[in-house]
Amino acid sequence: MPPRRRSGAGSSPEHLTAENLETLAAAVAEGKRATVYLREATPSLGIEAGCSAKVVSVEGNTVIIRPKGVNDELPFEAEELRMTRKAPEPVAPSKTPARTAAPARPKAAAPAATRSVAPAPAPATAPAPPKPVAPAPSAARPAPAKTAAPAPAPASAASAPAPAPRRPAKKPQGGVSVTIHAGADNEWTVTVALGAKRPSKAVPVSPDAVDRAVRELGDPAALDAVTSVISAAREAAEERVAALSKELEDARRMLEALGSTT
Repeated sequence: MPPRRRSGAGSSPEHLTAENLETLAAAVAEGKRATVYLREATPSLGIEAGCSAKVVSVEGNTVIIRPKGVNDELPFEAEELRMTRKAPEPVAPSKTPARTAAPARPKAAAPAATRSVAPAPAPATAPAPPKPVAPAPSAARPAPAKTAAPAPAPASAASAPAPAPRRPAKKPQGGVSVTIHAGADNEWTVTVALGAKRPSKAVPVSPDAVDRAVRELGDPAALDAVTSVISAAREAAEERVAALSKELEDARRMLEALGSTT
């Protein structure tokens, strides 16, 4: 189990941490009373949420407890228990506004220089005055200055996608235990337990279904045990039928001896 994260002063996790498990195990070893509280209710046992329970032992991530008002010792995972009766209130994280970089100021481009063409001198032999040379249109008009486009503002840290939180690795579940029980009145039941959790409610099954299941498993020891119980129950039933048949026959003879009434 990962160590407890300290989210702020005065905050506590919603379930038992590794540090809590060590503290509880040390208290039990010293003979001190260690108490925990259930996070959720268990209606089948009449246990409400927040019910206190005495810690009997700590085995890894499993805590064996005796809830208040219950005489049995039940196994619970650390995620199902906590150290306080009420759930701790979550602490709101501090919000820090992300600083955005100021956009770069565009630099104005230098105006293009204009060129002027001087009029050509009149020839010495020409009697007429020289005609002025018309300036080129491209030289007379100055080229308009082009302003540089503003550089795009860099993306702020707040707009960057946050990395997805890592999910804790799922712990492998323990083995599955299937228990077949035969009562004194030839009533068969089956219970299933997953790892260290509480076994499920006993489900009644028929003797022939148990016999077929054991034969499919092919275990000689289990088959002998089931067959012996079923055979004993069958013999008891046959003896009961014989006794009832004898009583019925005796009753008929007595009725015949008394004679029929009209």
